[in-house]
Amino acid sequence: MKTLDNIPTGKIERASKLVSTGAKIGGNYAKYFSKKIINPEITRDELNENNATDIYDGLKSLKGSALKVAQMLSMEKNLLPTAYVDKFSLSQFSVPPLSAPLVRKTFKKYLGKYPEEVFDTFEKESINAASIGQVHKATKDGRNLAVKIQYPGIAQSISSDLALVKPIAMRMFNLKGKDSDKYFREVEYKLIEETNYWLELTQSKEITEACKAIAHMKFPNYYEDLSSERIITMDWMTGIHLGEFTKTDFSQKTANKLGQALWDFYMFQIHGLRKVHADPHPGNFLVNDNEELIAIDFGCIKEVPDSFYIPYFELAKPASLSNDTIFTDKLYELEILVATDKPDDIIFFKSLFHELLSLFTSPFHKEEFDFGNEVFWGQLADLGEHLASDKQIRKMNGNRGSKHFLYMNRTFFGLYNLLHDLRANINVNNYKKYLN
Repeated sequence: MKTLDNIPTGKIERASKLVSTGAKIGGNYAKYFSKKIINPEITRDELNENNATDIYDGLKSLKGSALKVAQMLSMEKNLLPTAYVDKFSLSQFSVPPLSAPLVRKTFKKYLGKYPEEVFDTFEKESINAASIGQVHKATKDGRNLAVKIQYPGIAQSISSDLALVKPIAMRMFNLKGKDSDKYFREVEYKLIEETNYWLELTQSKEITEACKAIAHMKFPNYYEDLSSERIITMDWMTGIHLGEFTKTDFSQKTANKLGQALWDFYMFQIHGLRKVHADPHPGNFLVNDNEELIAIDFGCIKEVPDSFYIPYFELAKPASLSNDTIFTDKLYELEILVATDKPDDIIFFKSLFHELLSLFTSPFHKEEFDFGNEVFWGQLADLGEHLASDKQIRKMNGNRGSKHFLYMNRTFFGLYNLLHDLRANINVNNYKKYLN
């Protein structure tokens, strides 16, 4: 794979790259409408493919928060056309890495020494390059290590990057006006956290210690003396990415074992720790030869305050969904309904969210749930398509819900997707045995 000798870090450089990407997209639309005149039956498939390619190609050279947005969107399987999901999913663990000279220079800047002065061996070519950093394999004192190095200038470009992608995101998600600021501040805050590797190291040690009793889950050890604010060193964990594993031939027993571990890992964090690994894409998990699940990245941790946690999970109860008074009260607590809503707005959003929550929370209503059930997954897909295309929804203000929905919904959509890819049948309440 081609390597990068530099990353645009200046606001003007990065804006210019996005402007040129926008020009390519404009050209794609022009070609599409020209063909549409000749052949009215032509679909948008080619347009989507061309746009997805141009957007991804533009973002992958910028890295950082711009590419992170693509990574987040790749998990929205029920929102975006397949071409976008397929292309953006490459940002999870397949983007151009930094060149060896730039790696060496960056390492010296962040740790004060060159790699060969710190480790017994250090592989100059990265094993895995993603949106914020890339991973190199190293050894020291007989230990196999993974060394994650943050791309230079990424932390400083977050605010300007988000300002550039904000208009696109507002259009895609029907966000309007100043009320949308709380969502963008939440994303900015979490992305800035992800660039602080001292924080990630602390979070990693805290959560892995708390979750070590969960069956069939494994975690690396982390090394403070070999880490800094922009470099983090941990054990090298052997396995294949979960996304690759789900494409292999494995038994239902294995699927259920891995799926149960994944479910218990997430439910224990949410209900026991009131914080959660909010980046559940397949690039953050490995499967080893013992058919155990390995969590390898804790950069994005979302704390869940009681003011959100309590009404959020109250709405997951069938009794709340069937009681109009309780249901309405919880919608107000979660900022889905607001005091300025007109009667017609209240009726519309109550109906919409009742349908959505009744389906989305259905796994919590049973002792066992089969995430390989295509009926459930088809209903989710149909609902997602309806939400994306409904003209009445598009006319209304999309700024609905607490800012905490952003990462909690991302967590659950990602978790459901992974469990569906595994086709796992899980025991819903099994995690409770770890809460004692």
